[in-house]
Amino acid sequence: MEEKLDVIAIGESLIELSSDSKLCSSDCLYKYYGGDALATAIAALRAGSKVGFITRVGNDVFKDFLMDSWQSEGLDISKVKLANEPNGLYFIARPSAEEKELSYYRRRIAPSKLSIEDISEEYILSSKSLYSSGTTMSLSLSASEAVLKSFKIAKDNNLTTAFDPNYSARLTTPEDARENFNSIIPYVDILFMNDKYDTTNILEIDSAENIIKRIWDLGVSTVIIKSSQKGGYYTGYSGNVYFTEFYTKDIVDTTCSGDAFNGGYLHAITHGYNPMEAVKFASVIAGLQAKGIGAIKSIPYKDEIERIFNEVK
Repeated sequence: MEEKLDVIAIGESLIELSSDSKLCSSDCLYKYYGGDALATAIAALRAGSKVGFITRVGNDVFKDFLMDSWQSEGLDISKVKLANEPNGLYFIARPSAEEKELSYYRRRIAPSKLSIEDISEEYILSSKSLYSSGTTMSLSLSASEAVLKSFKIAKDNNLTTAFDPNYSARLTTPEDARENFNSIIPYVDILFMNDKYDTTNILEIDSAENIIKRIWDLGVSTVIIKSSQKGGYYTGYSGNVYFTEFYTKDIVDTTCSGDAFNGGYLHAITHGYNPMEAVKFASVIAGLQAKGIGAIKSIPYKDEIERIFNEVK
């Protein structure tokens, strides 16, 4: 590649159909795309990073919509491959602030065919950082092996690696999530975790400070705990733990807001921000994203992000 990428993300893509009313009574659904690692990739991209995405796309009626949309965004899809399996699908509705409807159809989908054959060492080395998630590793054994291979390549070549377990009982079990976590953690520089799902199900620890110390002992240099309980982020690096409040509590839908945060953080870190500045920058992205419905369509763009960040920093 002529110009070095800032971030490469590995993961699944899904078709998103959303509504602001109950699904049973909705006459029209808004079509977009989603997926946790893809949300991270798009968040970094819209913030101003050069981003590549590795996945498998189903050769079905949604193929052109996905590929054309990503190219229009400016996402590098040179390593996206097609598969005969269908693209995954999910429905999401937010009839009110208290109600949320979410239904997934993601078994035997194209991204589950990710494998080590999809990992190019040359492509990994064309980036400053590499990102993936426990969701990606839960797709299949071959997808898990692909993530591991890419992280080993990155670690061996001193690239920054970042990982989010993104535990969900819909997708995996605590035992399987723990196994994937233990296999990837020796190759992780930046770890994102959620205190509602990840820390309790994988580490079985509920104190942010104790979690961070435990992860430091495993060799991870930077740990960020997204705490819905405390309304902010615990950041551990260089032997210290810091707390940053959420940018906003005025939210509509938190679907993938944590993934948008991850993308914002990786953008900031690869553009010279220190970890605390990066958390504040990423918090703005996550907060703005959570004011809309859906995973990726609500992720803000560079001008709005920078304007608000400059006001609150």
